[in-house]
Amino acid sequence: MSDAKQIIEESFEHLVKTYAPQPVVMDYGDGVYVWDTDGKKYIDFAAGIAVASLGHNYPPLMKTITEQAPRLMAVQASYATKEKHKAAKLLSETTGFDLIYFSNSGTESVEASLKCARKWAYDEKGEQANEIIAFRNSFHGRTYGAASVTEKFHSQPFFSPYLGGIKWANFNDLESVKAVADANKTAAIIVEPVQGEGGLTPAEPDFLKGLRKLCDDLNICLIFDEVQAGFGRLGEYNAYDAFGVKPDIAAWAKGMGSGFPVGAMGAVEKFGKAITVGTHGTTYGGNPLACAVCATVVEEMQKPGFMDNVRAVSKVLYDGLEEIKRNSNKITEIKGKGLMIGVKTVFPPKDLLSALQANGFMATMAGGDTLRLTPPLVMNEDEAREGLNILKATLEEME
Repeated sequence: MSDAKQIIEESFEHLVKTYAPQPVVMDYGDGVYVWDTDGKKYIDFAAGIAVASLGHNYPPLMKTITEQAPRLMAVQASYATKEKHKAAKLLSETTGFDLIYFSNSGTESVEASLKCARKWAYDEKGEQANEIIAFRNSFHGRTYGAASVTEKFHSQPFFSPYLGGIKWANFNDLESVKAVADANKTAAIIVEPVQGEGGLTPAEPDFLKGLRKLCDDLNICLIFDEVQAGFGRLGEYNAYDAFGVKPDIAAWAKGMGSGFPVGAMGAVEKFGKAITVGTHGTTYGGNPLACAVCATVVEEMQKPGFMDNVRAVSKVLYDGLEEIKRNSNKITEIKGKGLMIGVKTVFPPKDLLSALQANGFMATMAGGDTLRLTPPLVMNEDEAREGLNILKATLEEME
């Protein structure tokens, strides 16, 4: 038995099986590449599902971790720290939100957003104003509140009962939202600017503008789940900037820590001030190490040329994919925005992912039928072309 196979088999003697195991064991990474324990090199077009925004072993991030970890890693959330102050101030200044709540993950950020909106609506409109409008093909997380506004969990009745008061509408269909929105009963609308697990489907700008106007007209809180799409993933620092529509609350995680577990909720004051002492909290959220990492990521993304590179690499990838589509007839659809790209092909995604992995290319699947490409935001144009060449060659090999 190989070492890798032994590690995989023995690991799953002790781990809860939430995922089917990959056939290789990852060892280390550098830049946009990772290596397995057998020494095989892969170009990383997954980035931990849009997590490693600065790639692997990014020097400024490593410096922050090695300097902050021995200083202070954990302290009760009731204490202020220089790191939390700096990160919150940076986030507020760069996102335009007045108040910041730190969490540890995307699903926690969504939970905080939902609770904040419902608390605001309770105070503002009354206890009957508890309904939340969510969208079909959405994904917001796996804890109960986030799962309750995620359509796929309708197929998992063994976790019932879910959160009540959820109304469903069709993504990019404003009339379906208007049909269930109610000024007296609706607390919030939660939407992904680009549906991730739903197959990398971007919102239409007019749809989001319509949601904004509807929320303003009916005094409803508009929540953007930017967990996957935020922090530069769409070629803009804020996902909402890519559409010209600002929400009242945004949920973040993934790329804001570039691999370190950190998340946050940003809120305009009208809504954020609804959370008061004792109504919500966290043990690990806002810890000094996570906040130091977050601040470094934000500072790196604010440097001149960072977003220009994201947009340039995105263009290389979309242009290259379109060329492969024209010349091969094996790509049927290209979706997404920025460096959040969905590719449908004539092959089952699992078969394509296995073939790509064998050729040194890491990616993931979304929506059950879509190849998802979410490379590190620091990928350069030459590396993007290298990935395109592997994808092209892999498609040519498959029959």
